[in-house]
Amino acid sequence: MHSTNLYHPDHSGNLLRSPKYIQEQVTLPPGDITTADHRPFVSAIIPCLNEEMTLAICINKIMAAFERRGIRGEVVVGDNGSTDKSVEIATSLGARVIHQPVKGYGAAISAAAQAAQGKYLIMADADDSYDWSQIDIFVDALENGADFVMGNRFAGGIEPGAMPPLHRYLGNPLLSGIARLLYHSPIRDFHCGMRAFTREAFQKISAHATGMEFASEMIINAHRADLTIREVPIKLYPDKRNRPPHLRSFRDGWRHLRLLIAHAPDKLYLIPGFTLLLLGTIGLALLAAGPIEINGHYFGIHFVALATMSTLIGLISILLGVLAKVAIAIYQPVAQSRMICWLRRAHTLEWLVFGGSALAVSGFFADLLLAFQWLFTQGSMEQSVHVVFIISTVCIAGVLMVLAGFVLQLLLDILNRLDSNSSTKGSAV
Repeated sequence: MHSTNLYHPDHSGNLLRSPKYIQEQVTLPPGDITTADHRPFVSAIIPCLNEEMTLAICINKIMAAFERRGIRGEVVVGDNGSTDKSVEIATSLGARVIHQPVKGYGAAISAAAQAAQGKYLIMADADDSYDWSQIDIFVDALENGADFVMGNRFAGGIEPGAMPPLHRYLGNPLLSGIARLLYHSPIRDFHCGMRAFTREAFQKISAHATGMEFASEMIINAHRADLTIREVPIKLYPDKRNRPPHLRSFRDGWRHLRLLIAHAPDKLYLIPGFTLLLLGTIGLALLAAGPIEINGHYFGIHFVALATMSTLIGLISILLGVLAKVAIAIYQPVAQSRMICWLRRAHTLEWLVFGGSALAVSGFFADLLLAFQWLFTQGSMEQSVHVVFIISTVCIAGVLMVLAGFVLQLLLDILNRLDSNSSTKGSAV
């Protein structure tokens, strides 16, 4: 279930008094937003790599927001190997610093989030481009039932100089559009860095990417886990760094794109594969006996070659798509679909091996009989070219099915072993 109700904060931290927002806001008196065991109610997560110029600004805004709202909160800084005074600044202002030796934005966020103790976790950058005093709007959305809350910079406003034109008008809209198409997501700003989630939601999301593509993986996995996702408008401001940003447009854009595509096997492999396989099979069936003419159009050997290509590419796409779905389920347990459940109980290896072997052996012997016919009867080879294409296609398809079957079984064994280990650990707990 997804909702895109938008709230409207300003940069000062005061919420605009729009009737829509006031009606939806959960009003909690100061001091009441705490947990019974005195753990933090909200954890502010900040990834950090040499942010001494702006880190104090962000932490002070967070602390002021906690005090204004009466929230028992904490600031957790995921330090990614800073060599400046960032760690000292964070510690002096009361933040906890989690050192993450693995380089990357995603690695820093994951380390800090795993160490956070709050019921709600809110993340944003340390460069003051996102207004940390706006945490109210994220807390309210979570209190209203959201599991995962995304900021939307295009709805809230982008200050001049805050986002490069390449990102604003091409990169972000293009990647967000591809993501919405592949995953049927209502999110309009797929790469906004300010977002919030419950502790349970973060565990279900279980993103593993270490780089900037971590942001995309979070949303993909949130959809897979069927979390309630909402968007809130936030404003983006020019960062206050005195150095270039860590983001590299083309490198990180490609990493986002390849993750979006690789995690969509239905759209990338299965749907195109079934379409090509169906068209190719129909073409081979129609042309098996020889050339045909339809409405004055001649269809001969060239169309047999095209049908063969379509059939084999379609079959390969389907097999790769099935393998990809199992690999994703290994990588991300929440991605286990009905197809995975069916594959695990349907003796898929046996079906692929025996079915593929039957096709391959039949095709091989049919090809052998044709070869003997040409050698000993000295008949015209042109009369059987169409049949040779079809027989060869059947033979190749059978071999592909057998080889893919063993790889599929290997992946299913790994998936079963991981599930078994998880069950054992759960029982022990």
